[in-house]
Amino acid sequence: MQAFIRAVNSTSQAIGVLAAGMIVVAVIITCQMIFIRYFLNGSTYWHTEAVVYLILAATLLGLPYVQKLKGHVNVDLVPMLLPPNGRKALMIISFVSAILVLFVMTYFSAELVYLSYSKGWTSDTVWGPPLWIPYSTMPLGFGLFALQLLADLLETWATPAGDIVVEGGSH
Repeated sequence: MQAFIRAVNSTSQAIGVLAAGMIVVAVIITCQMIFIRYFLNGSTYWHTEAVVYLILAATLLGLPYVQKLKGHVNVDLVPMLLPPNGRKALMIISFVSAILVLFVMTYFSAELVYLSYSKGWTSDTVWGPPLWIPYSTMPLGFGLFALQLLADLLETWATPAGDIVVEGGSH
């Protein structure tokens, strides 16, 4: 179990670095677009769309990394008021619920990727990239997020109730 948790955490870390790289590339493309458009009076027909796809991909692929860091927004009031066993049960229920929702989202977004690939869908712009490429970040991001939540669930399950810490509070 610890090997699985370490592997998922390492994967989330690597994907988080990739997501950060996508943001850097999006910023570079934006700077190039500004330079071409305002200083060279040139056309920037693909730049905006590429930046949108990169930011979307970075957001979706960054989900597991943010979860690894416990960076998603949560409300700590109820867990802080619960006894340790109640806090642990609430966390387990929350993880299981989120994993189930993410499996549904992963399935339907994978179906969208398949449909867009098999039908040859492209963007309705001059650039016209195949839509399965940006769409593929949805099932990847949601699936990896579900795996990170599963690793967190296993870690929570193995942790004694008295040792579970609420991020904003105490034991």
